[in-house]
Amino acid sequence: MSEIKHPAHLEEEKNPIDQLQHFWDRWGKQAGYALLAIILVVGGLFAYKNLVSEPNEKKAVEAMFRAEEYYRMDSARLALNGDNVNAGFLKVLSKYSGTKAANLASFYAGSCYLKMGDYNNAVKYLKDFSTSVKQLQGRAYGLLADAYSELNKKEEAAEEYKKAGTYFEKDELFSPEYLFRSGYLYESMGKTQDAISMYKLIKDKYPASQRGADIDKYLARLGVIQ
Repeated sequence: MSEIKHPAHLEEEKNPIDQLQHFWDRWGKQAGYALLAIILVVGGLFAYKNLVSEPNEKKAVEAMFRAEEYYRMDSARLALNGDNVNAGFLKVLSKYSGTKAANLASFYAGSCYLKMGDYNNAVKYLKDFSTSVKQLQGRAYGLLADAYSELNKKEEAAEEYKKAGTYFEKDELFSPEYLFRSGYLYESMGKTQDAISMYKLIKDKYPASQRGADIDKYLARLGVIQ
């Protein structure tokens, strides 16, 4: 049976000021700690952005400038490791981890290692890179596929070429080439239907490309006559 409360108690419970006082007497210290914690977290995030994150981003971009110049000059080793004065992409990665510039440095580092014939490190750094810029991400998938192909990992290479060829369809230069490489690898592994799918994508989407011009012969040798 529920307890029958005295009317005076009901009067007291209905008084919001008394209820607030009762709450504060009991939980005021804990609530104060919680509020302080929220203030510290929000303030910390604000301070991190303005005092650490944004300055670090700026420093990372500045540090990468010379490395990017070496990259454009096709000096992969200097771009990667830097010279006696300027940082290379590996230094940017270690010193400014978590910045957008460091993310881009992963792409550059993977590309440099690919040029230098160090395919395992190329895979490592290209897999760490990601961007919402579709053309660049598609290129990264293609370079990753190149590295897998050099390591004779045909399955992984074919999948990455497929990803590269379908990720940014407006790229009429690289997309049909990546699709062809994917199809050719599938064909070499005996995966005929997968190869046909890749070749048909070239025929349907990029008929005016260099690969599109002679794709019918690759389809024909797989039994597809159109």
